[in-house]
Amino acid sequence: MEFLTGRKEKEVLELKSLLSYGKTGQEVKVNGAVMNIRNMGDIAFIILRKRDGVLQTVFEKGVTKAELSQLKEETFVEVTGFVEPEERAPHGVELRLTGVRILSRPEAPVPIAVSKWKMGASLEARLDMRPLTLRNVRERARFKIEEGIARAFREFLQGEGFTEIHTPKIGARGAEGGANVFKLDYFHRPAVLAQSPQFYKQMMVGVFDRVMEIGPVFRAEKHNTKRHLNEYTGLDFEMGYIDDFTDIMAMETGFLQHMVSLLRTEYGQELGLLRAELPKVDEIPCIAFTQAKELAAEKYGTVIKNPYDLEPEEEHLIGRYFKEEYGADFVFVTHYPSKKRPFYAMDDPEDPRFTRSFDLLFRGLEVTTGGQRIHDYRELLAKIEKRGMDTEGMDDYLNTFKYGMPPHGGLGIGLERMTMQLLGEENVREVSLFPRDMSRLVP
Repeated sequence: MEFLTGRKEKEVLELKSLLSYGKTGQEVKVNGAVMNIRNMGDIAFIILRKRDGVLQTVFEKGVTKAELSQLKEETFVEVTGFVEPEERAPHGVELRLTGVRILSRPEAPVPIAVSKWKMGASLEARLDMRPLTLRNVRERARFKIEEGIARAFREFLQGEGFTEIHTPKIGARGAEGGANVFKLDYFHRPAVLAQSPQFYKQMMVGVFDRVMEIGPVFRAEKHNTKRHLNEYTGLDFEMGYIDDFTDIMAMETGFLQHMVSLLRTEYGQELGLLRAELPKVDEIPCIAFTQAKELAAEKYGTVIKNPYDLEPEEEHLIGRYFKEEYGADFVFVTHYPSKKRPFYAMDDPEDPRFTRSFDLLFRGLEVTTGGQRIHDYRELLAKIEKRGMDTEGMDDYLNTFKYGMPPHGGLGIGLERMTMQLLGEENVREVSLFPRDMSRLVP
C-alpha cells in the first residue's frame, strides 16, 4: 500500500525553472512539443513549445542519441541536454541535446501552419481547427491575457472583502425580463439558461454584503456582429451599503488599476508578443448619457437617432472624443434613460426619466453595464406594476426584499469584450476559446 503526501517533485524542468537555474554546462531534462525544426546538416535547431514560452534546442549528429528523421512538428518529447548561454536564442539560452525520448507522434501532417507567426488562414478556418490553432504561440497568448484579466478581478475583489459565489445557470425565468433567453425542457417543466446572475447576486448581498462571480452568460439574441456572442464569460459583482452608484464605478476603477498593474508585472511576455498597449487607468472621466450624445453629435456632425440608447457608432465617437480631449481610454457614461434599463435599476430621484446606472466604454466599446438597484420592496413592486410585468417565477427574488435589503448595486463585465479591446482585436471570436454564435456549436 502507498500513501500520497502531496505533489511529486520531478526532475523535468519547466522553462521558468530552467531560466533561473543558474548553472550552464549542467545536464537537465525538459519536455515539450516540437514547434519547428531547422535542419542545417550536421546540426538542427529544434524549437520546443512550452506552456510558458519556447525553448531553442540544438540537435547534433554523433552527439544526440536519437534519429532526427523521427522528429516532426507536433511530436511531443522529453529531452536531455546541457544548458548553454546563447544571446540569439529566445530567453538567451539554448539546450544542447544529448538524448530525445518520444512521448507521442502525430498520425497525420498538421493541416495548418501552427508554428508560423501568422497562420495565413481566415478566422472561420482557424475556429474550425481551434484545438490545433490555439497551439500557435500568438493565438494562445490572447488567452493568457484573458486569464490575467479574470485573475485581477478575483484578486482585487477578494482583497476588498468580496465573497466568490457560484449561481445556477438553469432557472425559471430570465433576470432581464426580456425574450432573449434560451428555453429548455427541464424534466417536463419550462426553464431557461441564465442571462446573468443578477437575481442571485442581489439576494446574496443580504447574506455576504459583497459578492462576485466569474461564470458563463447566455443570450439568445439573433445577431451576427463582431462584438456579440451567444455565450460569453461574465465578471459580476454586487455590493451592499453603498452611498450611491458612484461607489460601484469607483470599485471598478480600482479593479482596472489592479488589472493593468498585474498585466504589466506578470504578463509582459504576452503583451510584447501581441504588441498590446495597456490603457490609461489613473483616472476615468464620467459624463451623463444625454450630454455624451450631444458632445459627440456636435463635434463629429452626426444626428442623434435614438434618444434612449447608444448606437455602436455613438459609443465609438464618445470614446474618440474622450481620447482626443483627455487622453482617456475609458469613460463612464451615466444616467441612462429608465426606459432602456431593467426594472430593478434605481431611478434618479432628481429626474425619474433617468437611472442611477452607467456603462463603461473602453476605446469606444461598451464593456460594462452597472448601477444602483432598487432595494425598497414597495418601490420595486411599484415599478414592476408600472411596467405591466408578470412576476411569475420571481417570488423568491421579491421575498428577499420583503424582509429587508441594504442599499446596493453592482455591475457585469464582458470578459471577451474587455480582452478584445485591450488587445486591439477586431472580432470578439478571436478571444473566445470555442465561440458560440448563431451558426457555431462546434468544436
